[in-house]
Amino acid sequence: MTTFAPHTTSAQPAAARPRIYGLLAEFHDPASLMHAAEKVRDAGYRWWDCHTPFPVHGLDKAMGIQRTILPLLVFGAGLTGTTLGFILQAFTNSSSISLWALVWVTGYPFLISGKPLISLPAFIPVMFELTILLAATSCVGLMLLLNGLPWLSHPLLANKRFLRASDDRFFIVIQARDPRFFRSRTEEFMRGLGAKAVEAVEA
Repeated sequence: MTTFAPHTTSAQPAAARPRIYGLLAEFHDPASLMHAAEKVRDAGYRWWDCHTPFPVHGLDKAMGIQRTILPLLVFGAGLTGTTLGFILQAFTNSSSISLWALVWVTGYPFLISGKPLISLPAFIPVMFELTILLAATSCVGLMLLLNGLPWLSHPLLANKRFLRASDDRFFIVIQARDPRFFRSRTEEFMRGLGAKAVEAVEA
């Protein structure tokens, strides 16, 4: 009777292989990074970013970044604070149950310092404070939400090459979740951008 040993392979099981976060391309100067960013933008990639040790003027335009909607959302939150401040004071000064109860008991409204029941100049401090409160808190909260923060860790921070992003290197990262991402094709594309090195970043 002949027995056969189970077939074995040196390939790592698919479940055990590390997932890829994306591909990292390294550049040595801002000019080459700007040129590469324009090509990545024109190629139609959506999930990608540039990392530089200092701000590079015009990089956002080269990347095709549009204006954020955050200012409009913060304006709406501030306007909500202004409206709530007015309604709160108008209600408590001229429309609340306690005020009408006072009128019913005493026969006249209780005027403070001779001000009318609805006095817009007197309402301004509270309206101003609620405007600032809602605008400031919504600005911070919505900024974190739109940026997908907070992250407990980020795959790029575990990459040794990427550590020079805060020193003297410039990087472009195309994420694997991009609809146009195909590892071999994208890697070939990134090497054609003039990158000094291209490597995969594990998720």
